Amino acid sequence: MVWQRYKPWAVGAFLAGLVALCLFLVLPIQNKIKLGLDLQGGVRVLLQLNTSPEVPQITQQIQGQVEQVIDARINGLGVAEPQITTVGSDRILVELPNVKNPDEAVRALKEVAKLDFKIIPEAVNDRATRDKKYADNPNGAFKDSGPIVYTGAELKSAASAPSQGGGWQIDFTTKNPAKFGQLTQANIGKLLGFFLDKKFISAATIQGVITDNGQITGNFTEDDTIRLANDLNAGALPVPVTVIENDTVGPILGKIDLQKSLYASMAGLGLVLVFMLVVYRLPGFLADIALVVYVLMLLGLLAGVHAVLTLPGIAGFVLSVGMAVDANVLIFERLKEEIWAGRSLRASVATGFKRAFTAVFDSHFTTIVGAGVLFMLGTGTVKGFAYTLFWGTAFSLFTATFVTRYLVDLVVNNNLAQSPKVYGA
Repeated sequence: MVWQRYKPWAVGAFLAGLVALCLFLVLPIQNKIKLGLDLQGGVRVLLQLNTSPEVPQITQQIQGQVEQVIDARINGLGVAEPQITTVGSDRILVELPNVKNPDEAVRALKEVAKLDFKIIPEAVNDRATRDKKYADNPNGAFKDSGPIVYTGAELKSAASAPSQGGGWQIDFTTKNPAKFGQLTQANIGKLLGFFLDKKFISAATIQGVITDNGQITGNFTEDDTIRLANDLNAGALPVPVTVIENDTVGPILGKIDLQKSLYASMAGLGLVLVFMLVVYRLPGFLADIALVVYVLMLLGLLAGVHAVLTLPGIAGFVLSVGMAVDANVLIFERLKEEIWAGRSLRASVATGFKRAFTAVFDSHFTTIVGAGVLFMLGTGTVKGFAYTLFWGTAFSLFTATFVTRYLVDLVVNNNLAQSPKVYGA
């Protein structure tokens, strides 16, 4: 192998440095590896982007704009470490851990939040105030109120604030004070109507020239104004969206799943270590050391890239542990066959590893390819499973053919153990 060209101490120093790096990345583990929704609770929402008369086709640019608006809205909700990823050409997956109000979060994701200002007739205001169906119908008050004179996209900022009457209002600041000043100056005494997603909110009489600051009043609660201000600050979605998947996991269920999965992983890993030690003795002990290095490498990768660990991700990790053990089993069985055939210990090690390599490489390579395809085409938790399986299998191949071989050669070349019985033969 290529590494055998180097001095044993140089290879040992490399492995020691690798282990030290992994420990540095992992410890303390509580603060380094993030947990997915299924392990800590939260909401996972898959959004379908829909075309509209204004946007007849969903392009990559539109998908990116929706992603930016959703990210800004989530930040306004105060959700820590959200995961937003594009899926295909017209979908977006949003994962929100530790959400206090799942319904509010979903509403914030799917509402277009397009604010329009119109100069509306008195009759429209009176009817919209009395008739909620008329106010909420896009072909009602919105259609009867004439052209749009200003939009929410032209606002600089919006904030929730208490009103003088004891309720709540939205204070806003305009981006172009001159334009808003001309609009209000030309319509003093008239009603300025506010429409959200073509639904009538309220109307106010323009009593003087307003330039950079104004208020939107209505029958609002504090939560209404906070939500609307957050949506206005984030901006409107360029296209309407539909929720096609909505999964909510409670924090208690997530904690139970985490505990059980960790116990199962530790029990499985412990049984594997014992099996290798009992069946293959000294090589099994060396393989156990390599397996510990493998676990540290995978945990170091997850911590280093700030990956999110999910329950399927843990399953992929456990499955890749099985791949690592399988590789060592193939190698050590070949090693025993060579010893039984009467070869010297050094020749048995060299031949056993060489002849087992093809089978080990083929099994690992096919798994890596399958995991890669799952990661590219899958969504959500499927990606978590594929990610840990992909890198776990790659690290398994490395530790089986490099670390284990190095440790076995170190023992054999220094004549630390010569009896065939020590090697399970």
